[in-house]
This record gives sequence, structure tokens and C-alpha cells, in this order.
Amino acid sequence: MHTLLSKLGVTEATLSSAEKAFLAKNGYLNLGKLLSDEQLASIQQRLKELMDEEGENSGSELMDSPYIRHPKEEGADRLADLVNKGVAFDVFYTHPRVLAAMAEVLGAEFKLSSLNYRAAKPGKGLQKLHVDWHEAVAADDFKVCNSIWLLDDFFEENGATRIVPGTHLTGEMPQDVLADPLVTHPKEVLIEAPAGSVFIFNSHTWHGGTNNRTEQPRRAIHSYFCRKDQPQQIDQKRYIQPETLERISPMARVILDV
Repeated sequence: MHTLLSKLGVTEATLSSAEKAFLAKNGYLNLGKLLSDEQLASIQQRLKELMDEEGENSGSELMDSPYIRHPKEEGADRLADLVNKGVAFDVFYTHPRVLAAMAEVLGAEFKLSSLNYRAAKPGKGLQKLHVDWHEAVAADDFKVCNSIWLLDDFFEENGATRIVPGTHLTGEMPQDVLADPLVTHPKEVLIEAPAGSVFIFNSHTWHGGTNNRTEQPRRAIHSYFCRKDQPQQIDQKRYIQPETLERISPMARVILDV
């Protein structure tokens, strides 16, 4: 995988020493604006087309996965299996900065678990503080790591994601120690940044969506990775389409584990 990552543009300097240290200590990292305005417009248009095409069946691939605990969510629109739904989505699992961060959390052997879209609806989107794993893990045994790609500006009023820094190191699950995981945590921080920005968060760090108090959806794409020895949320071998295999590079196929 080291050779693969280098072929995808990942070097020791892709993340700075300060970024690596911040991610290790806090469990999240702002990678800055990785999508151009042109890319954003193209992605937003493609997502609108998919929502119109799939209608009530949008996100149905999630219902088929035994590894997603809450596949349907009343307060959010969902799309899944974006790997197979357009070249515009290839960047979400091949960008060197994202892959470098995944290697910092998961080690060199990892793969894409799923590539999904979530849009918190107006007046909705509040989630309990949670982790994306079924049990607590030791600080040297992380299984999963997520990236959230902001398709709109994220700010307090539109339901920006909240994270409790450092909780990935506690070996505790929020539901086991919090009286009410829905309420504001005194140490939580909000992901507030312009559209096109990308945040990494170790998925064992407590996090959750907040309530969207605006009249517009708050949109994001999650490229979610897991260690090589763990099952994928979306079985890429099962879902991969011939045209996708033809389009993507051999290195991208390894990231997808196909």
C-alpha cells in the first residue's frame, strides 16, 4: 500500500507535522478547501439529477448493508454507492490529502468502506453524539475513519457537524457515559468552513449532526474508510459496475478493494 499511496501522490510531506499531531490529539482535522467552485457546481448538479432519478429509492443500497446501524434517517436526504454514479465522485476516495490522513489513523492498509451523500433537511438533522463503530477500541487499534466534504458553507445555523475533541483516546462510548447524547457537550466544537472544504475525523471520536435552522438543506458527502481487515459498509466487489472498473485507475481499484 505504501507504493500505491505514493503513486496516488501521497508523500511524507502531504500532511505537515503539525497537521498529523493535531489529528492524533484531537481526532479531527481541517484539510482546507480541496474542491474548486467548478467542481462543486458539477457535483451539486449531479447529486440533484440522482435525487430526481432515484426518488423514494435514494440511498437504498444502505438498506442492504448489515454494517450500517441507522440506514434511513427521517431528517436527511441520502444517496449511496456514489462510486458507480459518475466521474465527479472519483476525487472523494483518491485525493492525496485525504489518503494521507487515512493512513495516519488506520495505518497503510485501508480501503474505502462507502461513499455516500447526506443532506440535513430544514428543521432537521440533529443526531446523538455517536461513534461509527459498534464498540470502544484502544487508542492504537482504530478501525474506521471518515472524511466529510462540505457541499455548502457549514455554520451553526444550518446544522454544522459537532465533534468532541480527544474522545477517540478515551476508550468510551458516548451512550455509556452521557446522560443524554442529544444535548450540547461542553467540549464540543462545530465544523464551520466554506463549501469545498474537507474535514477528516477519526470515526471513534464522538460526533453528530446538529439541527438545521435554515430553509435550505445542508449538504455533504462522506468518504468513509476502514482498515483492510474490516468489512465494507458497501461491498464494493458486489456493487462495482463494469464501466466504473474501466474508468478508474489500477490504484483506485486497490483503494476500493476490487
